This record gives sequence, structure tokens and C-alpha cells, in this order.
Amino acid sequence: MDHVAFMKKSWGLLPKILSGEKKIESRWYLNRSAPWGKIHEGDTVYFKNSGEPITVRCEVGKVTSFERLTPNKVRQILNEYGRDDGIKAGEIESYYNLFKNKNYCLLIFLKNPQKVIPFNINKKGFGSMAAWVTADDIRDIKV
Repeated sequence: MDHVAFMKKSWGLLPKILSGEKKIESRWYLNRSAPWGKIHEGDTVYFKNSGEPITVRCEVGKVTSFERLTPNKVRQILNEYGRDDGIKAGEIESYYNLFKNKNYCLLIFLKNPQKVIPFNINKKGFGSMAAWVTADDIRDIKV
């Protein structure tokens, strides 16, 4: 499976993925949503900043999921995995405040990050606010 992850440009995460500083992509949810249950080791994730073309791709090394989160469990996850998620030690508290009330967390371990020739996708049918898109093959949604 191929996946497209939409990132907030202001967070500056794509350069961190390419440099290897960010080895994990985390997704935090109140309710299970894509890519929960759809992403697996060996899949490919393409990354794009919102409003821009796709510029980065990675392989999925492994996927770890957490359910029935509590604020304490959120803090434990951030303390254990935050650095590999590209979060500096001084930023943990602000991320904790963003995620402390979430019920689910998905950790996607990234391998072999690389730049790709920029391209766009057609999000029709996925919802204009979708932050993650899954396709059998990226060529099915590439424009």
C-alpha cells in the first residue's frame, strides 16, 4: 500500500525526515482514522506539506499502536519516542498539551527517506480535510 501524509509546513518536519532527525511519524486521534489498521511494515509513505506537492518518500519499518490512552500514557509515549519523532526535549510539554486528551496513537517507523521529483495527487473522494490518504498504488491518485 502507498500512503500520503499531509504535514503542517510551519512545523518544518520534512527536512527533519530527510536528515534522519525524525525517524517516526506519529498520528494522534480521538477516534481511529486513517491510516489506523491500514498501514503495515513494507508500505511506502509519501509526505507533503499542506498546499504543496509531494516531495519526500519513506519505507515503513514497523508500526506500533496504542489504545485507551491516558494523559500519563501520552507523556510516557512522548518521553520514550519524542526524540525520534523529531521533538526536542524542550518541546515535549507543548506536544503533551496537544495530545494529552487523545485516545489513540500510531507510531510509524520510517526507513530510507529520500527526496522525490515533486508531484501532486487527486484527493477527490478522500475529503478535502483528510490528513492522510491511502491507495493501493500512488499512481492511481497521481496527477
